[in-house]
Amino acid sequence: MPRFVPKSGAAHPTPQTFTDTLPSTIQTTDPAAEITYAVEVLNRNARGAGLSNRVHVPAVLTLPPPANLTAELTDDGAVLTWTSAGESRPASPPAVQVIYRIYRRDEASGKDAIAGEVPLGEPGVTHFTDSSFEWERVYLYRLTTVTILKRSDSELQVEGEDTAPVRIVAHDVFPPAVPSGLQAAYSGEGQKPFVDLIWAPVTNSDLAGYNIYRSDYQSETNGTATGPMVKLNAELVKSPSYRDSAIKSRNTYTYSVSAVDVRGNESRRSEETSEPVP
Repeated sequence: MPRFVPKSGAAHPTPQTFTDTLPSTIQTTDPAAEITYAVEVLNRNARGAGLSNRVHVPAVLTLPPPANLTAELTDDGAVLTWTSAGESRPASPPAVQVIYRIYRRDEASGKDAIAGEVPLGEPGVTHFTDSSFEWERVYLYRLTTVTILKRSDSELQVEGEDTAPVRIVAHDVFPPAVPSGLQAAYSGEGQKPFVDLIWAPVTNSDLAGYNIYRSDYQSETNGTATGPMVKLNAELVKSPSYRDSAIKSRNTYTYSVSAVDVRGNESRRSEETSEPVP
């Protein structure tokens, strides 16, 4: 088959672009319409060799993306905020739906993922929280409007332009919830004495365990003395209970508990509870 070889020194062809301004009524007339384009190259005598391959473009309108996308890191995840166009957009045919699609790109790998989708809804400030990422990574978030055309046998989705990306450094400095409901109970008749502690479980998904703190209040001849809070456990306590067997008679012990996540962030200590030992 003959093959075209450019002459030495000939300029390389450059891509050509053409913008076709469509009438505003084209979608309302038929939202399922497709526009077909082809290109023909003409010589100086206005003669051509025929049309190029044809491309079919759905006649679906897309909305511009929000201009004020922001992102903030919280202990719940990355909170994205923008102003929704809502019902202020041009009226769409019943078969057309518009949503916001949120993309998340891992800056290190360059891989994109869909973090979520939000219906256009009412106009005004819109929030979306992404909790599906991995901590200790850097992400770029962007938003695009998606026009969805529902056909009788299929669904067509057309994305508009993206917002400028916003960058989030997902460094976890957020401690778990503070333990609550701490209770202490002394036992000692007929056995080695101990104090049992129980509290409500902390439900954070990244919980690693608990630390137990204790101070003692001891009666003395010349009054009383209260010791400082000291951590009792060498390793994190995995369940919401603890048995303290290192106790002495005629002391009152005060306890508090904190929660620790897998990255070592420690919560504030719980409310204290005290238990006397006879």
